[in-house]
Amino acid sequence: MPETPEREPRDRGRAGATAPGSRSILSRLSNRPPALAAAFALAVMYALAAAAPLIAPYGPASMDRDRFYHPTQRIHGFDAPGGWRGPFVYATTLADSSEWRYAEDRARVVPLRLWVRGERYAWAPGLRSNVHLFGARAGTIHLLGTDPFGRDVLSRLLYGARVSLTVGLAGLVVSLTLGLLIGGVAGYAGGWLDALLMRISDLLLSVPALYLLIALRSVFPVSLPSDQVYFAIVLILAVIGWAGIARVVRGMVSSIRRADYVAAAEALGAGPLRVVTRHILPNTLSFVIVAATAAVPGYILGEVFLSFLGVGVQGPAASWGNMLGQARSLRVLTSFPWLLLAPATAIFVTVMAFNLLGDGLRDALDPRGLEKSGNR
Repeated sequence: MPETPEREPRDRGRAGATAPGSRSILSRLSNRPPALAAAFALAVMYALAAAAPLIAPYGPASMDRDRFYHPTQRIHGFDAPGGWRGPFVYATTLADSSEWRYAEDRARVVPLRLWVRGERYAWAPGLRSNVHLFGARAGTIHLLGTDPFGRDVLSRLLYGARVSLTVGLAGLVVSLTLGLLIGGVAGYAGGWLDALLMRISDLLLSVPALYLLIALRSVFPVSLPSDQVYFAIVLILAVIGWAGIARVVRGMVSSIRRADYVAAAEALGAGPLRVVTRHILPNTLSFVIVAATAAVPGYILGEVFLSFLGVGVQGPAASWGNMLGQARSLRVLTSFPWLLLAPATAIFVTVMAFNLLGDGLRDALDPRGLEKSGNR
C-alpha cells in the first residue's frame, strides 16, 4: 500500500497548481481594458442577435412601399413649441420622388412606445409572438432608414447579425475540429501519414484564399435557399481554415509527444486516439483559444464577401454582406449613405473587437507572463 500516500499528495499538488494558474490568467486579462471592452461589445452584439425578433420593430423582409430610401430618423423628446412629449419621431412626407427626398411634418408626431404589438415572428417552431421591444402604435418608425425596397435597415441589421455572427462561430468550430484532429494525428503518427496530411494542407495554403473561396462556392448552385447557402458557406469556410491550424498543431504535437507523461500513457496501454485527445491536444489549448479569436473575423468577412458579390445569402434574407452589397453604386454612396454606414460599422466593430480580444488572450496565456505571475 505504499503507492497510495505518494499518489495522493501529487494529485493534490497538481490540483493546487491549476487553480492559481487559472486565476492568474483571469487577473492578467482583467488588467487589459481593451480586451475587456471588446469582450463586452461582443457579448452585447451576440445578445442583440439572439433577441433580434424581439428588438427589431419589423421583420427582415417587411416592406414599406411608401418609404423607399427613407433617411434615418432622430428621436425627439420636446416638440417644436418646446413642450415635453416623451420619445417620438416626426412623421415624414415625400417631397421629391425623383431624388427620394423626405421632409419632416412638424405638425404630426409619431410617439414611440415600449412593448408594442406588431408583426408576428417565431422564436422557435411552434413558439410565436407579436410583441416587440419598441415601436410606433400609429405610424411608422425607421431609425436607421430604409433600403431601396422600403425595408427597415435597423431590423435587417439585427436579423443579419444572426447570420454574419453565427456563421463565423459555426465555421470556426468545424475548422478547429478538423485542424486539431488532422494536426494531432499527423504530429503523433509521423511518417508517410504525416507527409500526406501536411502536403494536403500545403496545397490548400498555396491557393489564395480569395480564389479558393470563390471556386468552392461555384460548386454549389446559385439558386440554393438561404438556409442551405448558410450551411454551404460554413462548409466552405471550414475547408479553407483548417489547413493553417493543422500545421501549427502538428508542430506542437510533435514536440509534446516526447514528454514523459505521454510515454507513461502509452506504457499503460492507452491507444493512439486516446493519447492524442486526452493527453496531447489539451496542452495546445492556449494556441487554440488565440487562434479561435483570430480566425472568427476572417470567417465573418468571408461571408460578407460572398454575400456582397451576390453568391452568398440572398434576399429577402438579411446578412451584413448583402446589406453592404446594396451600397455599391455611386448614387447610394453620395445620396443614401446610411445603407453603407450601418452594416459597415457593425462589421468594423465586430472585427476590431475579436482582434482586441485575441490580443488580450494571447498576452494572458503567454507562458512567460504566467511564470512571472506564479513567482510573485
